[in-house]
Amino acid sequence: MTKVSERLKRLSESATLAMARMSRELKEKGYNVIPLSLGEPDFDTPDFIKVAAKKAIDDNFSHYTPVPGLPELRTAISNKFKRDNNLDYSTEQIVVSTGAKQSLANVCLSLLNPGDEVLLPTPYWVSYADIVTLSEGVSVKIKSKIENDFKITAAQLESKITDKTKLLMFSSPCNPSGTVYTKKELTDIAEMLEKYPNIYIIADEIYEHINFTKEHFSIGSIPSIKERVITVNGVSKGFAMTGWRVGFIGAPLWIAKVCTKIQGQVTSATCSISQKAAETAVNANPEVVSKMKDIFLERRDLVLEKFNEIDGIKCNVPEGAFYLFPDISYYFGKSDGETTINSSDDLCIYLLNKCYVALVAGTPFGNPECVRISYAASEENLLEAIRRIKKQLSKLK
Repeated sequence: MTKVSERLKRLSESATLAMARMSRELKEKGYNVIPLSLGEPDFDTPDFIKVAAKKAIDDNFSHYTPVPGLPELRTAISNKFKRDNNLDYSTEQIVVSTGAKQSLANVCLSLLNPGDEVLLPTPYWVSYADIVTLSEGVSVKIKSKIENDFKITAAQLESKITDKTKLLMFSSPCNPSGTVYTKKELTDIAEMLEKYPNIYIIADEIYEHINFTKEHFSIGSIPSIKERVITVNGVSKGFAMTGWRVGFIGAPLWIAKVCTKIQGQVTSATCSISQKAAETAVNANPEVVSKMKDIFLERRDLVLEKFNEIDGIKCNVPEGAFYLFPDISYYFGKSDGETTINSSDDLCIYLLNKCYVALVAGTPFGNPECVRISYAASEENLLEAIRRIKKQLSKLK
């Protein structure tokens, strides 16, 4: 008799973490693996943030904090939302968690009843669907196409709405496609959702500061639906603070309260030192990290140029984040005489084992014809990885 819960059996291992694990195993055996699978900036946390953390340690700031986060941090986040996003969330409407992933889980666990449906435009971040499953909801996937820059329309969304629809969850800039929705596109979606007052919106804006367009627009700033929007953000991507584990939401007060309730029974507050570091980060002018964004843009242009030179690979132009999400279905059915590629999962395993480059299959993102390639790596490693990929793909006939 199995001892594992039925709930856990329904969950998948995170695809990005699984590929990272396989990469480490090969590295431990002495292989020169180039990992382009994890969503982590390859920069260090800015010094001014580290100074704040060190001061907090020296000041013995080492005790429990309130479950939803330090009041001064929540005030800083409230001010950040007003300053950067035209969002009006009071301090009491902010909940700080152990990363944006926990923020998403808190919301879903707080709002979803068994059988409630969650609209997920594809591609979506790998953990969305499993968080919905953990919350006993049902994912309703809305297929997008690379030809449309992986964007879905208000009409597409509306066609999937039923009397069981409870949430819409999406990211902009998008992980994995780099898609950025415009003010007009989000306004169209908001106007459609005005007809459905029981549907809530989770807007994942964790890549806000890695946006190559001139505008980041928050759907929660639209007055007609703002009372139904939960804005999720954090410091991991924009400030290169992945290991500090600080994410947060701005939400209607009643949602903030229930998220605090569930967090109080699971993790309580996140690390006190991390909170003081995050306070310094969100108080800063976003321009302090613009150099990182500029470097990512240079890398995007480089990898886009190089992958467009490879036969059969089709790319959109990412407008944010640090990923390429090409369609590689041209290689399905092809073989090098030993291995036949039938899926993006097959292709990723093939490239990892044959030329030691780690990518992530598009299947867990909702687009099985694609692969995700992180360009959060040095130019040297990117060029070498693309050289290996191109050489290996040429063997598939």
